[in-house]
Amino acid sequence: MSGKIRFAPSPTGYLHEGHLLSALYVWAAAKKWNLKIHLRIEDHDQSRARPAYIEGIREDLAWLGFHYDSESIQSARNEIYKAALQKLEEKSLVYPCYCSRKQLLAENPQSETGEIVYQGKCFNVVGSRKSEVGSIDTVPHNLRFIVPDKFIDWHDLRLGDFHENPKLQCGDFPIRDRDNQWTYQFAVCVDDIDENITHIVRGEDIRNSTARQIALMEALGRTERPIYLHHPLIVDENNKKLSKRELAHSLRQDKEAGITPEMLFGRVCYKARMTESDKPITLVDAMSIIMERL
Repeated sequence: MSGKIRFAPSPTGYLHEGHLLSALYVWAAAKKWNLKIHLRIEDHDQSRARPAYIEGIREDLAWLGFHYDSESIQSARNEIYKAALQKLEEKSLVYPCYCSRKQLLAENPQSETGEIVYQGKCFNVVGSRKSEVGSIDTVPHNLRFIVPDKFIDWHDLRLGDFHENPKLQCGDFPIRDRDNQWTYQFAVCVDDIDENITHIVRGEDIRNSTARQIALMEALGRTERPIYLHHPLIVDENNKKLSKRELAHSLRQDKEAGITPEMLFGRVCYKARMTESDKPITLVDAMSIIMERL
């Protein structure tokens, strides 16, 4: 294989064990499949992103020994996102939604995972609403992508085949929010196309986003899909994903306490149930353990 893979943390905090596990999978996949590694700083949520966290990502990766070939930051890519939005508008695939969070919860069903499945209220009434307000820009709103009502078949290198209809999973989803910020789903799809990402390796907690992202990328003109692998997560004794609170302990706090990268690699591999003990191991050894699972 050849191509490009990305590691894409959000700078809403310092890197933690969950990030480290993902990084190990990404770098192991890159080594096994001969891929270039792209660091993407996903700071689309400007209300939570902080410059210190951005620099912290770079510093922590360097300390841990993770080297990459290229880098981008979403906050510098606004014109690229605008151009992608224009493509969707030209195809009449977006519309404004005025529903508040309270309305969304009250008027729409939820999936088994608790996600709102939007039923298209504003798609049906947007014409009359525009005449009421004169211009959609005068009322807070988000922009939704019209999801095609069809099943999408896709394959995960670890989890196997999936047959999913994002119209039933989430309905039409936002691509720009009420604060005019680009959403995660939109920004990553545009980035994966524009940055020529061929392989996507990420945690299985994001697996449900795959079919909708495929639909959006195809609407934006991508014809060849990325290769997907969703890796397991660090879980507790009840096989539940550790909460954000439990993952809030940062790797740099460990560094300040005298913990070495080798100690962290051993601890994370053990917590991910890939080794029988948490004894220190090298980055090379940690990647070798994961490569055997790819």
